[in-house]
Amino acid sequence: MFPRMRSCPFGLALALLALLAGALPAAAQNPSWDTLNQLTAGQQIRVVMNNSKSYKGQFQALTEDVIVIHSKGADQTVSRQSVKLIFSRRPSHRGRHALIGAGIGAGVGLSTAGPISSGCFCTANDVRAVATPLFGVLGAGIGAALPSGGWQELYRSD
Repeated sequence: MFPRMRSCPFGLALALLALLAGALPAAAQNPSWDTLNQLTAGQQIRVVMNNSKSYKGQFQALTEDVIVIHSKGADQTVSRQSVKLIFSRRPSHRGRHALIGAGIGAGVGLSTAGPISSGCFCTANDVRAVATPLFGVLGAGIGAALPSGGWQELYRSD
C-alpha cells in the first residue's frame, strides 16, 4: 500500500507564504497610462469607456491624451478622460495545454495494471499498448479544451 503521509506544518506554512508573496505585487499595482507604451501596432485590445460602452480592435497609436484603435473597419480615437479600462489580449496556450494533457494521459495509460480479469487472454503489455495512445489522445483533448489566453488589464482610470 501507500506510505502514510505525515503532516508538515512547516512545509504548509512555507507554501502559503510563497502564495501570498506572489499575490501581493499583483494586487498592489495600479496600472497607469504609461503602461500602454508597451503596446505594439496591431495588438488586440479592448477599451471600456466610462459609460460602459466598449471597443474591441487593434491598437494603432497612443498620445498623452488619446488612444487610437482600429475597430469595425474604422479608426476610433478615444480620449483619455473617457476611458475607464484598457485590456490587452494574452497569447493562447492551447497547444502547450494539449501537449501537457497528452503526456499526462499517456502516463496514465502506460501505468495501467494489465488484464481486467484473470480469465482475460491478453497480457499487461497488450493493454498498455492500447491504453497509452488512447489516454494520450483523451488527455490532449481535455488539455486543448481548457481555458487559455484571456485579457490582461493594462490601464484603470483613477
